[in-house]
Amino acid sequence: MVGFKATDVPPTATVKFLGAGTAACIADLITYPLDTAKVRLQIQGESQGLVHNAANTRYRGVLGTILTMVRTEGPRSLYNGLVAGLQRQMSFASVRIGLYDSVKQFYTKGSEHAGIGSRLLAGSTTGALAVAVAQPTDVVKVRFQAQARAGGGRRYQSTVEAYKTIAREEGIRGLWKGTSPNVARNAIVNCAELVTYDLIKDTLLKANLMTDDLPCHFTSAFGAGFCTTVIASPVDVVKTRYMNSALGQYRSAGHCALTMLRKEGPRAFYKGFMPSFLRLGSWNVVMFVTYEQLKRALMSAYEPREASF
Repeated sequence: MVGFKATDVPPTATVKFLGAGTAACIADLITYPLDTAKVRLQIQGESQGLVHNAANTRYRGVLGTILTMVRTEGPRSLYNGLVAGLQRQMSFASVRIGLYDSVKQFYTKGSEHAGIGSRLLAGSTTGALAVAVAQPTDVVKVRFQAQARAGGGRRYQSTVEAYKTIAREEGIRGLWKGTSPNVARNAIVNCAELVTYDLIKDTLLKANLMTDDLPCHFTSAFGAGFCTTVIASPVDVVKTRYMNSALGQYRSAGHCALTMLRKEGPRAFYKGFMPSFLRLGSWNVVMFVTYEQLKRALMSAYEPREASF
């Protein structure tokens, strides 16, 4: 057995809720530069219209984007919006990941044999619910990641100022900008991520190919990350463009998608695919491995306390 030993008592809903938020924050701290590079690549070209060629492409690939940002804006630019990112994960991941098993049990009415339909419903439900709770933190995070420090003034100087400025200039609705594409994205992401992880892990265990420890969690998480990136990239690009747009630039998320298609072509929907995959793949591995270990560690600490009473 690698890592913490599985406990006889299944983790409680509270342990899952806290463990998911904490594990997601740890994963964000490690993979955040990749997420920032992904955002910069996704928004690149939105103001260029039909005039788009190699000469005016500022960022080239994952490593090129990161190196360009470090050279022109400094290393700290890779962590623009980290505070909002961590706020987002504590509220967002706690709901979408931490409540997944509880909602899945609700749909299966307590049965241990969950079908694909119940898993998809649970993933969609917790993904959409998480957006309703955490959307303002996501808007601020994307705005910070998108702004460049070099060559002009910055839109926001701090996280608190960003919340206040958006609410003042765009109204409270501005903090929930892009909710529709984000609900769609996170319903898709949650289904692809959690359901794929769930299915791969169950298959590996039932076929006795692996035991319930770190290698199994790593393999399941990596597979989930790849599937999620392929399925969710188009919605993710539209969400990023729309949330980062100036007031009145796009009438709706649908208008944003049509504008991208008309001006930049279908490939625009997969802009930033490599950093998305590197980020989601590594994020999934760190998050799920940490989450599984945190659940076991918390329940191991909980068991002796129970036994002492």
